[in-house]
Order: sequence, then structure tokens, then C-alpha cells
Amino acid sequence: MTTPATRTLMVGDKPRRKMRRYCLQSPGGPPHAFQSQLVRVGSRPGNDLMLEDKAVSRIHFEITADDIGYRIRDLDSRNGTWVDGYRVVEMYLRSGCTVRAGGSELRFSLLDEEVDIPATSSDGYGPLVGSSLPMRELYAIVDRAAPTDVTVLVEGETGTGKELVARAFHDHSPRSQGPFVVLDCGAVPANLLESEVFGHEKGAFTGANARHVGLLEEADRGTLFIDEVGELPIELQPKLLRALEQREIRRLGGRETISLDIRIVAATNRDLAVEVNRGAFREDLFYRLAVVHLILPPLRERREDIRRLAEHFVRKALKGDSQRSAEVLAGIDEENWKRLESHPWPGNVRQLRNVIERTLALSDPSSVAFDLPGSEASASNPSMNAPEVDLDRPFGEQKADAIADFERAYLEGQLARHGGNFSRAAAAAGIDRMYFKRLLKKYR
Repeated sequence: MTTPATRTLMVGDKPRRKMRRYCLQSPGGPPHAFQSQLVRVGSRPGNDLMLEDKAVSRIHFEITADDIGYRIRDLDSRNGTWVDGYRVVEMYLRSGCTVRAGGSELRFSLLDEEVDIPATSSDGYGPLVGSSLPMRELYAIVDRAAPTDVTVLVEGETGTGKELVARAFHDHSPRSQGPFVVLDCGAVPANLLESEVFGHEKGAFTGANARHVGLLEEADRGTLFIDEVGELPIELQPKLLRALEQREIRRLGGRETISLDIRIVAATNRDLAVEVNRGAFREDLFYRLAVVHLILPPLRERREDIRRLAEHFVRKALKGDSQRSAEVLAGIDEENWKRLESHPWPGNVRQLRNVIERTLALSDPSSVAFDLPGSEASASNPSMNAPEVDLDRPFGEQKADAIADFERAYLEGQLARHGGNFSRAAAAAGIDRMYFKRLLKKYR
């Protein structure tokens, strides 16, 4: 029987959570107490608990605390994670059970102590929207860390708003007047990535006809957001690590050492701890990035934010026409709101935004009805999804719009189906991964 790791109580008119502490203890060893919602255990420094055991993987398993209990998850370790003699991939722990990794055994025990999980009372934070408890806990972390230069790693499914979190860190920091530069590791061809990041001097390679300033330099005195850092080629990772450690670079073909004054926020939809164990991502770079480690909740885990987000996207789409926004929102009946709130949203907040924009573009202005992907109404009446035909517009122009609508829906659908993994989504679509990403980038 599992014991909930957290309990919710009301503070004023807002819910807050308390977390029960627990400990892991090896036979004859000292107890290690934890009060963090995410704890990682492995054989290397940087883990919350390091086990000096050669049979233990670098990052062997993790324990997360939630409203159900304490969930242990194996991180693709070499020889597995075992609970009370059974090999597990993921399960909830009970107090008193024994966890084995390699040759090491740890007893999991609950403590009679609780700690507060900090949360703000805000309904939003900078560009972030939502008043759910997971989001307010996220705001509290951002608010504490933003004024510092600490490096941040943001993990989350595609469409959860990782770049908005990076923006919030930048906008609430002393660097807010400096540049906010985006490096999308998945959108730049691998053979051009090094030059794009570090820059090059004239003549550094064939075609280098002039000096090029890289994105690291562009971000000087500001923030560099490294999107999809899990796509960074393994051969470039040591060079990025050195730049982060030393805060200096050399352009390709150059001898001059250039000092950097930057803040780094990285993001990925991959599980980088698993990628470390697979050898696809450098362990030292992972720890260097994950000084502050955030995991964004998918939209299905904060359904109470859906209505507020939808209202935000309506106002944003109809910016400058507050009267029209008010009319649209007033015209949405409760049944439509419930349909929106009960939808699974595999594409998360980005998919919700796209549905709102498409609905506003195609609906009767006097009656707005959300046309949700895979809804019963759409399936039973395919004509609902047929594009409107405007005989006063040229054929080629309307055909291009229809193709664009199909491309966006198809690509985002494949990406959602494959959990945000671009390589698997591209393979399922039968197209090259880079071409897949370039197509999708047109609609974001």
C-alpha cells in the first residue's frame, strides 16, 4: 500500500502542499534524508545520493514525490533496479521496502516530518499563464533563481512552454535589458552547428568569406536559451562544456580568446538522465546544465488552467479588438468549455493555442465551437473539417492555405504521438528529420 508523498491544504484562498520526508539507508550505514520532489541515485558525483559501487550506473534510478506516493523509476541502468527482489521499470514504493541497484541495497523509510513546498499566490508569471498548484510551485522556483546567474535545465514534453520559462528567467533577472538569444540545436544542420554556436574567422573553412559572430557571443551580457540541447552532437558537447565552465571561447580558425558574460537556460523534451546512461549525452555536461532542474507539467496534469489559457489565446489572437474578444468568450457555452477541459491534449499548450486560433479563423463569428482533433463530432461529420471555399480568392492561394493547414496538423500530430521525439516522428512520417523540423518550424 502506497502512502501519498504530499498533502494539500488551503492557505488563504490558495491550495499549498506539504511533503513528507523520507530516507534511504544501506545496511549498517547512515540514513540519508530527503525532502526534494526529485531525487537521483547513481555512482557518480552530482547525484543526490552517490553509491560507491562499480555495478551501479552513473545515474541509476530516481524517486519522485507526488500526490499518489513515492515513485521510483529506473533510468535505463546497466543491470536494473530491484524492489523487494523484483526488477522494476517504474512503481510506487511502500515504507520499509528494499531497493537494490548493482550490489547496493537501500531501505526506503518514511519520516514523521513534513516540509512546505514553496508556491506563489500568483495566477501567472511573466509570459507564463496558469494558477494551478504545479504552476504556482514552478513560479516560486523561477522567482528565487531568476535574479542569480545559476544555469537552468528545463525538461518537458513538446508544447509545454519551455521557451516561455526561459523568457521568464531572463525577464526577471538583472540581464533583462540584455539580449535573449535562442540556439535551437535541432534546427541547425550538424555540419554548421559549431560555426553557428562559436562563430568563425574569415577563411576558417571553404565558404567562410567573412568573420561570423556566434550565438554565444551574441548573448554576451544576456541570456542564451539552448533549445533541444539533447540534439546537440556528442562531438560538440565537450566544447560547449568548456565554454560554460571557462566562460570563454575561440572562434573557428581564430586564436583570440573571447570572454563571455552570459546566463544559460537549456531545454529538452528528452530524458537526459537516460541519455547519459546510454552514452548519448555527456554526464559532466548534464550536471553542469542541471544546477537548477525544472520539469514542466503536461497540460493534462493541470486541467484547471485550460480555461484561463484559452481565454488568454482568444485575447491574444484578437489583440486590439477587446469588444470582439469579450463577445467570443461570452458566446462559448459550458458544454464547449467542458469539451476543451476533458481533451487529452497530447500536444500540450501549443496544441491548445493552435485549436483556439483555428477555431477563431473558421467558426461562425456568432457561435464559436471548438473543433478538437479526434473529436466525435469531427469523426461523424468529416465536412466539419473541410476547408471553407471562397470563390472570390484565387485557386492557388486557397490551395496553399489548405496544404499549410494539413502540414501543420499532420506534423504536430506525429510529434505528439511520438512523445515529442523528432527522430521517431520523422521516421513515422517517412521524411528526413531535419526536413521534418524545418517544415514544422514554419508554423511556430
